[in-house]
Amino acid sequence: MKYPNRLNLAILPTPLTPLEKFAVPNFDGKIWVKRDELTGTEVSGNKIRKLEFTIAHALDKGCDTLITCGGVQSNHCRATAILGARLGIKVHLILRGEKPEHPDGNLLMDYLVGAEISYLPELEWGSHVDLAHELLQQYQQQGSNSHFIPTGASDEIGLWGYIAASEELKNDFETNGISPNYIVTATGSGGTQGGLVVGAKLFDLSGQVVAFNVCDNAEYFDNKIREDVACWKHRYNMKLNEDDLEICTIEGYVGPGYGTADQEVFKTIAELARTEGLFLDPVYTGKAFHGMVTEIQKGVEGQLPGASNLVFVHTGGLFGVFPQQQNFRFD
Repeated sequence: MKYPNRLNLAILPTPLTPLEKFAVPNFDGKIWVKRDELTGTEVSGNKIRKLEFTIAHALDKGCDTLITCGGVQSNHCRATAILGARLGIKVHLILRGEKPEHPDGNLLMDYLVGAEISYLPELEWGSHVDLAHELLQQYQQQGSNSHFIPTGASDEIGLWGYIAASEELKNDFETNGISPNYIVTATGSGGTQGGLVVGAKLFDLSGQVVAFNVCDNAEYFDNKIREDVACWKHRYNMKLNEDDLEICTIEGYVGPGYGTADQEVFKTIAELARTEGLFLDPVYTGKAFHGMVTEIQKGVEGQLPGASNLVFVHTGGLFGVFPQQQNFRFD
Protein backbone atom coordinates (compact mmCIF):
# COMPACT_ATOMS: atom_id res chain seq x y z
CA MET A 1 0.00 0.00 0.00
CA LYS A 2 1.37 3.41 -0.99
CA TYR A 3 0.48 5.94 1.70
CA PRO A 4 0.49 9.74 1.36
CA ASN A 5 2.95 11.83 3.36
CA ARG A 6 2.83 10.97 7.04
CA LEU A 7 4.48 12.25 10.22
CA ASN A 8 5.87 9.70 12.66
CA LEU A 9 4.11 10.97 15.78
CA ALA A 10 2.63 7.86 17.41
CA ILE A 11 4.39 5.05 19.25
CA LEU A 12 3.69 2.18 16.88
CA PRO A 13 2.93 -0.63 16.54
CA THR A 14 0.70 -0.91 19.59
CA PRO A 15 0.34 -4.29 21.33
CA LEU A 16 -2.50 -6.74 20.79
CA THR A 17 -3.09 -8.52 24.10
CA PRO A 18 -5.75 -10.95 25.38
CA LEU A 19 -7.86 -10.33 28.46
CA GLU A 20 -6.95 -12.98 31.02
CA LYS A 21 -9.01 -12.23 34.14
CA PHE A 22 -12.04 -10.23 33.02
CA ALA A 23 -14.91 -12.71 32.85
CA VAL A 24 -17.98 -12.54 30.64
CA PRO A 25 -20.68 -14.88 32.03
CA ASN A 26 -21.46 -17.89 29.80
CA PHE A 27 -18.72 -16.95 27.32
CA ASP A 28 -15.79 -19.28 26.75
CA GLY A 29 -14.21 -17.36 23.90
CA LYS A 30 -11.38 -14.83 23.94
CA ILE A 31 -11.35 -11.02 23.88
CA TRP A 32 -8.21 -9.38 22.55
CA VAL A 33 -7.47 -5.67 22.97
CA LYS A 34 -5.64 -3.56 20.39
CA ARG A 35 -3.93 -1.20 22.81
CA ASP A 36 -4.18 2.10 20.97
CA GLU A 37 -4.35 3.92 24.30
CA LEU A 38 -0.58 3.29 24.19
CA THR A 39 0.10 5.37 21.07
CA GLY A 40 1.64 7.93 23.42
CA THR A 41 1.24 9.40 26.88
CA GLU A 42 -0.15 12.91 26.56
CA VAL A 43 -1.25 12.19 22.99
CA SER A 44 -2.60 8.71 23.67
CA GLY A 45 -5.46 7.16 21.75
CA ASN A 46 -6.74 6.82 18.22
CA LYS A 47 -6.67 10.46 17.15
CA ILE A 48 -2.91 10.60 16.70
CA ARG A 49 -3.06 7.94 13.98
CA LYS A 50 -5.29 10.20 11.90
CA LEU A 51 -3.36 13.34 12.76
CA GLU A 52 -0.14 11.81 11.42
CA PHE A 53 -1.64 12.14 7.95
CA THR A 54 -3.75 15.25 8.53
CA ILE A 55 -0.98 17.42 9.95
CA ALA A 56 1.44 16.18 7.28
CA HIS A 57 -1.08 17.35 4.68
CA ALA A 58 -1.35 20.76 6.39
CA LEU A 59 2.42 21.18 6.53
CA ASP A 60 2.71 20.22 2.87
CA LYS A 61 0.41 23.18 2.17
CA GLY A 62 2.70 25.47 4.18
CA CYS A 63 0.26 25.91 7.06
CA ASP A 64 1.37 27.38 10.37
CA THR A 65 -2.01 27.26 12.14
CA LEU A 66 -4.47 24.43 12.76
CA ILE A 67 -8.14 25.05 13.52
CA THR A 68 -10.28 22.21 14.79
CA CYS A 69 -13.35 21.53 16.89
CA GLY A 70 -15.01 19.20 19.36
CA GLY A 71 -16.53 18.93 22.81
CA VAL A 72 -15.02 20.59 25.86
CA GLN A 73 -13.42 17.26 26.77
CA SER A 74 -12.49 16.32 23.20
CA ASN A 75 -9.67 13.78 22.93
CA HIS A 76 -9.08 14.93 19.36
CA CYS A 77 -8.71 18.59 20.35
CA ARG A 78 -6.32 17.67 23.17
CA ALA A 79 -4.19 15.59 20.79
CA THR A 80 -4.14 18.37 18.17
CA ALA A 81 -3.23 21.01 20.74
CA ILE A 82 -0.33 18.96 22.14
CA LEU A 83 1.02 18.02 18.73
CA GLY A 84 0.80 21.65 17.68
CA ALA A 85 2.95 22.62 20.66
CA ARG A 86 5.48 19.92 19.83
CA LEU A 87 5.67 20.87 16.16
CA GLY A 88 5.62 24.64 16.67
CA ILE A 89 2.22 25.11 15.04
CA LYS A 90 -0.46 27.41 16.46
CA VAL A 91 -3.70 25.58 17.34
CA HIS A 92 -7.11 27.24 17.65
CA LEU A 93 -9.87 25.09 19.15
CA ILE A 94 -13.62 25.61 18.79
CA LEU A 95 -15.22 23.83 21.74
CA ARG A 96 -18.89 22.95 22.17
CA GLY A 97 -20.32 24.29 25.44
CA GLU A 98 -19.61 26.95 28.04
CA LYS A 99 -16.21 27.81 29.48
CA PRO A 100 -15.92 26.02 32.84
CA GLU A 101 -14.68 27.88 35.89
CA HIS A 102 -12.10 25.20 36.66
CA PRO A 103 -10.83 23.32 33.58
CA ASP A 104 -9.81 19.71 34.08
CA GLY A 105 -9.13 16.58 32.05
CA ASN A 106 -8.47 17.19 28.37
CA LEU A 107 -9.39 20.86 28.62
CA LEU A 108 -6.75 21.53 31.26
CA MET A 109 -4.16 20.05 28.92
CA ASP A 110 -5.43 22.25 26.07
CA TYR A 111 -4.76 25.33 28.17
CA LEU A 112 -1.40 24.11 29.45
CA VAL A 113 0.00 23.72 25.93
CA GLY A 114 -1.21 27.17 24.93
CA ALA A 115 -4.08 26.45 22.56
CA GLU A 116 -6.30 29.36 21.58
CA ILE A 117 -9.87 28.45 22.53
CA SER A 118 -13.26 29.74 21.37
CA TYR A 119 -16.39 28.41 23.05
CA LEU A 120 -19.64 27.92 21.19
CA PRO A 121 -22.84 27.24 23.19
CA GLU A 122 -24.55 23.90 22.61
CA LEU A 123 -27.54 25.50 20.88
CA GLU A 124 -25.25 27.33 18.44
CA TRP A 125 -23.06 24.32 17.59
CA GLY A 126 -24.63 23.95 14.17
CA SER A 127 -22.65 27.03 13.12
CA HIS A 128 -19.21 25.72 14.18
CA VAL A 129 -18.06 25.20 10.59
CA ASP A 130 -19.07 28.79 9.77
CA LEU A 131 -17.00 30.00 12.72
CA ALA A 132 -14.07 27.91 11.51
CA HIS A 133 -14.24 29.56 8.09
CA GLU A 134 -14.34 32.99 9.75
CA LEU A 135 -11.21 32.10 11.67
CA LEU A 136 -9.53 30.85 8.49
CA GLN A 137 -10.16 34.27 6.91
CA GLN A 138 -8.97 36.13 10.02
CA TYR A 139 -5.70 34.22 10.13
CA GLN A 140 -5.21 34.76 6.41
CA GLN A 141 -5.63 38.52 6.92
CA GLN A 142 -3.01 38.31 9.67
CA GLY A 143 -0.58 36.66 7.26
CA SER A 144 -1.00 33.12 8.55
CA ASN A 145 -1.80 30.08 6.47
CA SER A 146 -4.28 27.94 8.41
CA HIS A 147 -5.90 24.56 7.90
CA PHE A 148 -9.26 23.38 9.24
CA ILE A 149 -9.45 19.84 10.60
CA PRO A 150 -13.03 18.55 11.01
CA THR A 151 -14.27 16.91 14.20
CA GLY A 152 -12.11 13.90 15.08
CA ALA A 153 -9.98 14.42 11.93
CA SER A 154 -12.65 12.25 10.33
CA ASP A 155 -12.51 12.92 6.62
CA GLU A 156 -10.88 11.40 3.54
CA ILE A 157 -7.40 12.32 4.82
CA GLY A 158 -7.97 11.02 8.33
CA LEU A 159 -9.24 7.70 6.93
CA TRP A 160 -5.61 6.76 6.29
CA GLY A 161 -4.97 6.50 10.03
CA TYR A 162 -7.00 3.34 10.50
CA ILE A 163 -6.35 2.03 7.03
CA ALA A 164 -2.71 1.89 8.15
CA ALA A 165 -3.81 0.46 11.51
CA SER A 166 -5.61 -2.31 9.62
CA GLU A 167 -2.33 -3.33 8.01
CA GLU A 168 -0.87 -3.41 11.53
CA LEU A 169 -3.78 -5.60 12.70
CA LYS A 170 -3.10 -7.98 9.81
CA ASN A 171 0.41 -8.49 11.16
CA ASP A 172 -0.94 -8.82 14.72
CA PHE A 173 -3.30 -11.60 13.68
CA GLU A 174 -0.54 -13.49 11.89
CA THR A 175 1.88 -13.08 14.80
CA ASN A 176 -0.65 -14.33 17.34
CA GLY A 177 -2.13 -16.99 15.07
CA ILE A 178 -5.70 -15.76 15.44
CA SER A 179 -8.66 -15.25 13.11
CA PRO A 180 -11.12 -13.09 15.03
CA ASN A 181 -14.74 -13.09 13.95
CA TYR A 182 -15.33 -9.51 15.12
CA ILE A 183 -13.25 -6.30 15.28
CA VAL A 184 -15.05 -3.93 17.66
CA THR A 185 -14.64 -0.18 18.10
CA ALA A 186 -16.47 2.85 19.41
CA THR A 187 -17.59 5.38 16.82
CA GLY A 188 -18.25 9.07 17.39
CA SER A 189 -17.16 10.95 14.27
CA GLY A 190 -16.81 7.91 12.02
CA GLY A 191 -13.13 8.16 11.08
CA THR A 192 -11.83 5.18 13.02
CA GLN A 193 -14.76 3.02 11.98
CA GLY A 194 -14.44 4.12 8.36
CA GLY A 195 -10.69 3.47 8.23
CA LEU A 196 -11.16 0.00 9.71
CA VAL A 197 -13.96 -0.83 7.28
CA VAL A 198 -11.85 0.20 4.29
CA GLY A 199 -8.67 -1.34 5.70
CA ALA A 200 -10.40 -4.64 6.43
CA LYS A 201 -11.37 -4.85 2.78
CA LEU A 202 -8.00 -3.75 1.42
CA PHE A 203 -5.99 -6.12 3.61
CA ASP A 204 -8.53 -8.93 3.71
CA LEU A 205 -8.79 -8.93 7.50
CA SER A 206 -10.61 -11.78 9.16
CA GLY A 207 -13.52 -10.60 11.25
CA GLN A 208 -16.37 -8.19 10.68
CA VAL A 209 -15.80 -4.59 11.74
CA VAL A 210 -18.53 -3.67 14.21
CA ALA A 211 -18.92 -0.26 15.85
CA PHE A 212 -20.95 0.91 18.82
CA ASN A 213 -22.11 4.47 18.31
CA VAL A 214 -21.75 6.97 21.15
CA CYS A 215 -23.84 9.60 19.37
CA ASP A 216 -26.06 9.94 16.28
CA ASN A 217 -27.35 6.66 14.78
CA ALA A 218 -26.45 3.85 12.39
CA GLU A 219 -27.88 5.64 9.37
CA TYR A 220 -25.70 8.68 10.05
CA PHE A 221 -22.51 6.61 10.20
CA ASP A 222 -23.44 4.64 7.10
CA ASN A 223 -23.88 7.86 5.13
CA LYS A 224 -20.86 9.61 6.66
CA ILE A 225 -18.45 6.77 5.96
CA ARG A 226 -19.63 6.24 2.39
CA GLU A 227 -19.24 9.97 1.72
CA ASP A 228 -15.74 10.02 3.21
CA VAL A 229 -14.74 6.96 1.18
CA ALA A 230 -16.05 8.54 -2.02
CA CYS A 231 -13.93 11.65 -1.32
CA TRP A 232 -10.93 9.44 -0.43
CA LYS A 233 -11.23 7.61 -3.76
CA HIS A 234 -11.40 10.88 -5.66
CA ARG A 235 -8.53 12.61 -3.83
CA TYR A 236 -6.14 9.65 -3.97
CA ASN A 237 -7.33 8.00 -7.20
CA MET A 238 -8.19 4.78 -5.38
CA LYS A 239 -10.38 2.03 -6.75
CA LEU A 240 -12.95 0.72 -4.29
CA ASN A 241 -16.70 0.35 -4.51
CA GLU A 242 -18.06 2.05 -1.40
CA ASP A 243 -21.44 0.42 -2.05
CA ASP A 244 -19.83 -2.96 -1.29
CA LEU A 245 -18.56 -1.89 2.12
CA GLU A 246 -20.15 -3.60 5.11
CA ILE A 247 -20.79 -0.82 7.62
CA CYS A 248 -22.22 -2.29 10.81
CA THR A 249 -23.13 0.07 13.66
CA ILE A 250 -24.83 -1.42 16.71
CA GLU A 251 -27.26 0.99 18.32
CA GLY A 252 -28.69 1.08 21.80
CA TYR A 253 -25.72 2.10 23.94
CA VAL A 254 -25.61 5.89 23.63
CA GLY A 255 -27.31 6.13 27.03
CA PRO A 256 -28.39 9.60 28.23
CA GLY A 257 -26.46 11.22 25.38
CA TYR A 258 -23.00 12.03 24.05
CA GLY A 259 -20.50 12.44 26.87
CA THR A 260 -22.77 10.97 29.54
CA ALA A 261 -23.21 7.33 30.48
CA ASP A 262 -25.48 5.01 32.47
CA GLN A 263 -24.28 3.64 35.80
CA GLU A 264 -23.80 0.21 34.20
CA VAL A 265 -21.07 1.65 31.98
CA PHE A 266 -19.19 3.01 34.99
CA LYS A 267 -19.48 -0.42 36.64
CA THR A 268 -17.97 -2.07 33.56
CA ILE A 269 -15.12 0.47 33.48
CA ALA A 270 -14.35 -0.17 37.15
CA GLU A 271 -14.54 -3.97 36.74
CA LEU A 272 -12.11 -4.01 33.82
CA ALA A 273 -9.73 -1.73 35.73
CA ARG A 274 -9.92 -3.98 38.81
CA THR A 275 -9.39 -7.26 36.96
CA GLU A 276 -6.99 -6.26 34.19
CA GLY A 277 -5.56 -2.87 35.14
CA LEU A 278 -7.03 -1.62 31.87
CA PHE A 279 -8.78 1.75 31.86
CA LEU A 280 -11.67 2.77 29.61
CA ASP A 281 -13.47 6.10 29.45
CA PRO A 282 -17.20 6.87 29.85
CA VAL A 283 -17.51 8.73 26.55
CA TYR A 284 -16.24 6.23 23.98
CA THR A 285 -14.51 3.02 24.99
CA GLY A 286 -16.57 2.38 28.11
CA LYS A 287 -19.84 2.46 26.17
CA ALA A 288 -18.48 0.33 23.33
CA PHE A 289 -16.91 -2.26 25.61
CA HIS A 290 -20.04 -2.45 27.77
CA GLY A 291 -22.13 -2.82 24.60
CA MET A 292 -19.87 -5.57 23.30
CA VAL A 293 -20.03 -7.54 26.56
CA THR A 294 -23.81 -7.14 26.74
CA GLU A 295 -24.28 -8.38 23.18
CA ILE A 296 -21.93 -11.33 23.77
CA GLN A 297 -24.07 -12.38 26.74
CA LYS A 298 -27.20 -12.35 24.57
CA GLY A 299 -25.72 -15.15 22.48
CA VAL A 300 -27.53 -15.99 19.26
CA GLU A 301 -30.23 -13.45 20.13
CA GLY A 302 -27.70 -10.62 20.26
CA GLN A 303 -26.03 -8.58 17.55
CA LEU A 304 -22.71 -10.45 17.78
CA PRO A 305 -23.90 -13.96 16.94
CA GLY A 306 -21.28 -16.68 17.15
CA ALA A 307 -18.81 -14.41 18.93
CA SER A 308 -15.83 -16.49 20.02
CA ASN A 309 -12.70 -14.51 19.21
CA LEU A 310 -13.06 -10.73 19.29
CA VAL A 311 -10.64 -7.83 18.97
CA PHE A 312 -11.60 -4.66 20.83
CA VAL A 313 -9.84 -1.55 19.54
CA HIS A 314 -9.02 0.54 22.62
CA THR A 315 -9.13 4.08 21.25
CA GLY A 316 -7.93 5.78 24.46
CA GLY A 317 -9.69 8.55 26.35
CA LEU A 318 -8.19 8.12 29.83
CA PHE A 319 -8.23 11.86 30.55
CA GLY A 320 -12.01 11.84 30.11
CA VAL A 321 -12.36 9.75 33.28
CA PHE A 322 -11.30 12.53 35.64
CA PRO A 323 -14.08 15.06 34.91
CA GLN A 324 -16.63 12.28 35.62
CA GLN A 325 -15.06 10.79 38.74
CA GLN A 326 -18.21 11.51 40.76
CA ASN A 327 -20.04 8.79 38.79
CA PHE A 328 -17.87 5.97 40.10
CA ARG A 329 -19.08 4.20 43.24
CA PHE A 330 -16.86 2.26 45.57
CA ASP A 331 -19.25 0.89 48.22
